[in-house]
This record gives sequence, structure tokens and C-alpha cells, in this order.
Amino acid sequence: MPASLPAFRTAARLRPVDVVQPGSRVGPAPFVAAERDLAAGRPAPADVVLRSGRTTFRATWDGVVVALEVGDATGGVSRHVSRRHGHGVSPTTLALALTGPFLAAFVREAGTWVARAVVDLTLLPGAPDVHDEDWLAGLSAEGERTGTFGQLGFRDVRTVTHADGTAHLDGDRVLLTATSAGPGGFRTGHTSVWALDPLRLEVEHRADLFFRRPERPGTFGDHATHLVRDGDRWLVATSTWGDFDKRTNPRVTTTLATETADVDLLHGHHVLDTVPLDLPVEGLDSVGRWDPHLVRADGGWLATYVSARRFFSFHPVLAQGRDLDRLRLRAAATDRTATEGPTLTRLGEEWAVLASDGRDNPRGRRAAYPVYDLDLRQRGTLDADYPTNIPWPTLVPRPGGPAVVGFDGTPAGGPLLDYGTHGDLVVQLPVVP
Repeated sequence: MPASLPAFRTAARLRPVDVVQPGSRVGPAPFVAAERDLAAGRPAPADVVLRSGRTTFRATWDGVVVALEVGDATGGVSRHVSRRHGHGVSPTTLALALTGPFLAAFVREAGTWVARAVVDLTLLPGAPDVHDEDWLAGLSAEGERTGTFGQLGFRDVRTVTHADGTAHLDGDRVLLTATSAGPGGFRTGHTSVWALDPLRLEVEHRADLFFRRPERPGTFGDHATHLVRDGDRWLVATSTWGDFDKRTNPRVTTTLATETADVDLLHGHHVLDTVPLDLPVEGLDSVGRWDPHLVRADGGWLATYVSARRFFSFHPVLAQGRDLDRLRLRAAATDRTATEGPTLTRLGEEWAVLASDGRDNPRGRRAAYPVYDLDLRQRGTLDADYPTNIPWPTLVPRPGGPAVVGFDGTPAGGPLLDYGTHGDLVVQLPVVP
């Protein structure tokens, strides 16, 4: 089956890093940022502020140290400084970002954003629930530039498609969804929409998508999303990573948002209402589901996704049915333990599932891109570079033959930040014989 595809090798790595997304506004989601330039000769101190009601978040620069101050509803103020990483090195810009429950102070040093102070608000007594929509309605930002938080990097890249699986293009540009990586793992990422110029190998930000849940109130930065144009409506299938915590909330499932086609999800800032997307896992001893990908085929729907036995041991699954609310389990690749990003792809006259085998699969399996049939029997391997992390293999149309778009695990933001700031957007082109 993979013989119909050429070999692919890396041609470009793209990585716009933005604390404030250029041209954005402060919207009703807990992903907000503010920046202030520290021009030569400007005396310290300087600060940037986010506030809602009696809650104030402030990043400060005193000429030596970057700090975070959190003022709660009781009037108390706590100050947070990193002893090891808090000293700025000739910064030119100060920034403050709220990404889910994570607060981070950045400075731009030698043209690069570096985090110098962080606070997990869920561990701070008296801190607000930043997902609460009443609290978000009063959220404002003070700085020379304010708006939606941008991204430190990319992961979970998918093509925006029509329901038949073909790419939904903007002229000659390929539209992609991605997880915009934040400074603190799963809870700090959110879904974004991008346009890739497949010839110039350039990307442009288009939109940010946030979600309400059916089972709990609030607005979340859920991600690992597939955006589908189905005739006169949009379908948005996503994974509920926005409040995942392995210790306190080890749960991920899938949801579906539906919007009419006249709602332009390809531009701007949107908060979408969702319902459960009940992806079947009968007999799989599943504790979580994520990475949904949907295609309308053969008079019904195909859905592929990941099921986890535990966090983190996971494998691909495929289901089918006449309707998305009546899917039945068809196949599961239960021999895998670190395989994700399953993507339905048309190869010639047949449907296939491309996926990504991480290095934590059983001994003897190398990191690679398996190609499955619809019963999840491996029929081959995609011949392409395999960067770090578990990069999803996404085929995108391009004159002269398809390209492969994925990501890697390259971190950003400096040594204070932990896992989750990855990665580069990796574009691979066909090898010319």
C-alpha cells in the first residue's frame, strides 16, 4: 500500500513564537497576554498586568529580577521569584501570559522569549477559577500590546478537511489545525488554525478555537483537534486536554462542536459549545480517548482515534457507523503502547490509516510511521524522517506531489519551563529520484 507514496525528507522547520498573538484581542478564554517594551534608557521598574474584578496578575522587572505578583479577592498579594532563573539578561520586552491555570512572566533577550517566573494557580490558595465565564467576562490586560496568547511551538498538526477527507484549501494554501503549545504542558495548550503556503513553506496564523464542555461549566483550551467542513456546517472534533492533570484529573475524552458554515471558524477568536463524541472502546479496558479524525465514506462515517489503557500507554482504534452518534468499534491495534495521531488518508483507491509509532512501543519496534488498512493491520511504513516526540504524519497537497507536515519535541521558552513547549512545524517534501 505505501508503494504509491515516495520517500520524504525534511525541507523546512517553521516556528513563529508569540506571547501576544499579533492582531488578536483579549477574548473570553483563559489565554490572554500583555507585553511592554523595555526601551534603552527606560528606567526600571516596569510591569504588565492582567485583572478581573479584585484579582490582579502582574509581571514586574526591577532592573535585575523578573517576578510575578498575584493579588487575590481578599486583598492579599503573593510574590513569586525563581531563585535559579529569575534574573533577566538585558531584556528588551517584558510579557505576562495566562494560559489556562498557568501564569508565566517572560522577557525577550537577544531576540528570544525566555520565561523567568511561573505560577500554577491551582496550587495557590485564593486564586480564581480561570475557566469561569463570569470571571473571564471581566478580564482585561494592560500593556503596550495585549491580546490572545500565541504559541511557543506546535504539536498535533492536522489538515482541515472536507467530510470526504480532501483538504479544505484557501486558494493554494493548505489550512491546518494545531495545538498551540504553551509554557506548561497539556493545560496550557489550545487549538489554533494556520495557513501553510506549500511552495514558499511559510505559515500564517488564522484563528483560535476554545471550547465549552457539556459536563462542567467554563471555557477550556482543549486541543488535538480535527476541523471538518461537512456541506453547510462545520464539525470540530477535539480532545479534552484542557484540564488534564495526571494527579488530580487523569481523564481525557472527545467532544464534537457543530457550527453553521456562515460562522467563519478559519478566522478570529471562537468559543464553541460541544457535546460528547462517543467513540466506542468496548472491550479495550480504556481510561481515555483522544486524537479524533473523521471521514464520511461508503454512506457513513469512519472515525479513528487513540485509546489509552493507562496514562500513558495508548494505541490506535477505528470505528464506523451510519452516524457519528452511532459508531461501532471495528478494529484496534492493541499491540502498540505509544502510537498516536491516527489519520484517515486516501491512498489510490483505498482508505488507509497513517499513525506514529513512538520510541516507547514494545522492544523491537523502531520509531516510524505505520500504514494500516481499515482493520488496523499494518501494510507498510511511510518512508519519512522521524523527528523527536511522536510526530503525526499528515499528508498535504502540493504541486508536484504531496508533502508531509508534522512536528517535533524541540522546546522553547528557556530552562524554567517543563515538558510541553514543543515543537517545530516540520515540512517534508518528496525525494526527487
